[in-house]
Amino acid sequence: MPVPKRKRSRRRRDMRFANKGIKVKAITQCKTCNEPIMPHVACKNCGHYKGIKVMTTKADRATKRGSDKRRLAQQAKAQRMQAAASAQNDESQD
Repeated sequence: MPVPKRKRSRRRRDMRFANKGIKVKAITQCKTCNEPIMPHVACKNCGHYKGIKVMTTKADRATKRGSDKRRLAQQAKAQRMQAAASAQNDESQD
């Protein structure tokens, strides 16, 4: 009966068994946007978990930033118009 000439090292032995624990990960779909996601994880696309919005997404932040910029621009325009109107009133009173 054949016998190994040398002892198999721990490294070689352990390399053989290293891939035993690897399993295929399950993938589900988000209930709101149908994006593929891991189970029990909030969707990175829409920010929902079990149908409830739990986090703000990049798109949400961008729309909020845009609306804030528009609001600030409108306020600045209104202030300029008030300043111009008050300047005209001052000139007409003199």
